[in-house]
Amino acid sequence: MTAFGGIFGIHNHAASDAAGLAVIVLVIIWLALVYWTFADARRRIDEPILIGFATLVSLVPFIGTIIYMIVRPPEYLADVRERSLEIQAAEVRIAQFGTHTCPHCDYDVQQDFLRCPNCLRRLREPCVSCGKPLASDWKICPYCETDRGIDPALVRRQRRSRRDPQETMVAPPPSDLI
Repeated sequence: MTAFGGIFGIHNHAASDAAGLAVIVLVIIWLALVYWTFADARRRIDEPILIGFATLVSLVPFIGTIIYMIVRPPEYLADVRERSLEIQAAEVRIAQFGTHTCPHCDYDVQQDFLRCPNCLRRLREPCVSCGKPLASDWKICPYCETDRGIDPALVRRQRRSRRDPQETMVAPPPSDLI
């Protein structure tokens, strides 16, 4: 320990030991800062070359780490990825609320549009019974329970038969039969 004291011109044994201990603590702090810079760069920077350069700069005692702290990216890569996923999830939620775009011209259309008002292309097929828009993979209409393969004339007759019998009668029964 007295060798450190000789370098600094200290001839007192206790002061030399204290100076040596201070140098060892500073070296340990410097090495810890080098490691911290490396670990922080790995969490913030995606390219290995830039991580190596940041670690190399931090080898300059204390000032290198300060320079790295000034120029480092402001957020962690995990936070960037998480924000990207949140944005994608928000876009999906917005799309579910009824705002869609035409696949042909990217015009804003609503979910229940049969045709695009801009390019006039068909977006969905109407139900043969109720006329509501149907997705191409639906087997039945979820609104009126009509099978998609049924003839429209038959569907209309089926819908009438489900109604009140009084509505389907053409003329009231004769009063003498009542």
